[in-house]
Amino acid sequence: MAVQFSSTQRAVAAGVVSAGLLIGAFTLGAGQGSAAPASAGGTAAHAALSAATAAAPGGARITVTGTGKVSGVPNELALSMGVQTTGGTVAGALRQASSSVRSITAVLRHSGVAASDIQTSGLSIYPSYSGSSGVPTGYQVSEQLTITLRRLPVAGSQISAAARAGGNATVIDGVSLNLSDTSTLMASARAKAVADAKARASAYARALGRPLGPVVSMSETPPAVPFQPLPTAAAPTVGRAASSVPVHPGTQQLSVTVTVIFALG
Repeated sequence: MAVQFSSTQRAVAAGVVSAGLLIGAFTLGAGQGSAAPASAGGTAAHAALSAATAAAPGGARITVTGTGKVSGVPNELALSMGVQTTGGTVAGALRQASSSVRSITAVLRHSGVAASDIQTSGLSIYPSYSGSSGVPTGYQVSEQLTITLRRLPVAGSQISAAARAGGNATVIDGVSLNLSDTSTLMASARAKAVADAKARASAYARALGRPLGPVVSMSETPPAVPFQPLPTAAAPTVGRAASSVPVHPGTQQLSVTVTVIFALG
């Protein structure tokens, strides 16, 4: 016997079937979800640990500074000297000063100093006054030279000869001993600075229990210009300048400082 449903009854039946399917799907999903969290949680924790382990070696770094020092014997002397004269007129005082400077230059050239190593470094003319008068009573002229003496064994004799040539007008402002070529010494200082930085980094890495990785970057601090001035000498008289001025080169220290960043393994 055939059973017939009205349109209203068919709609109700379809709703019941749909509800049953939804309930079944929910039950199946709940059953599967009860076992999934532990597995998913374990996978997430393992992934996080792996990511941290992978990131640590590449991101961990150590920064150190290293210093290298070397010493060398200066091989040249920079001499600052000149003359100072006074006269009743500017022309007279200037004439005396220029004559003395020409004598100094001639003696230095005769002793083997190259023309390129004698340089005019200053010229000044000042009026002199007496009491409260505004009228100059005379004029003072000063001329300065900068001279490079490249043969230290005879530098003392050259200084004495120059002082004699300038006479009592001679003024010596100071001298400095220098290294003409520091390239080899600086190369040695840089090698020592890098070795010092690596030794420091290795010590820190061992203390941290990590292997030292490759260099990430390195920079050098610009070295200070070495300068060792000797005491300023007073203007020597002709008699005192007769003997050679003693010159003791001593040693000059050069240093290099580097900053190095290493990776940690």
